[in-house]
Amino acid sequence: MDTKTVYLAGGCFWGVQKFFDQFEGVTGTTVGYANGPEGAPSYKEVRAGSGHAETVRVIYDPLRISLTKLLEYYFMVIDPLCVNRQGEDSGIQYRTGVYYTEEGQLPEIEAVFREQEAKAGAKLAVELMPVKNFYDAEEYHQKYLDKNPGGYCHIPKAMFELKQ
Repeated sequence: MDTKTVYLAGGCFWGVQKFFDQFEGVTGTTVGYANGPEGAPSYKEVRAGSGHAETVRVIYDPLRISLTKLLEYYFMVIDPLCVNRQGEDSGIQYRTGVYYTEEGQLPEIEAVFREQEAKAGAKLAVELMPVKNFYDAEEYHQKYLDKNPGGYCHIPKAMFELKQ
């Protein structure tokens, strides 16, 4: 299986991970901290404004789910016009971003961004750039909402049960 990877920052990473875990073709997800200064931060440092974004590494099989489809889903659960905020969470760590791993992904991503900007009637506040670094979050954050079903999430629970 030839998988691809994209990194998606969409506010609190707990819900973003749970959301993407439901889709056929997504073969793995990991929550972590991306595109901040070099060096693995702790959650406490990220919360204090280290400059990293709470991000989910999404590994997918492009023969089963396209990057375009993943991004269409992504835009269903974020407010693409908010800067450094999603839901009740605010701060630089909650910024939105699509961080690609291969230049070949860029045309597909840009096409989705153009479509979303036309839909919103405004320039998106979603970062678009290559991933420059990614550090796995602490183990207790991985699959957090599966371990803590009543945990807070800015994504409505109904979004965790979409029918593909």
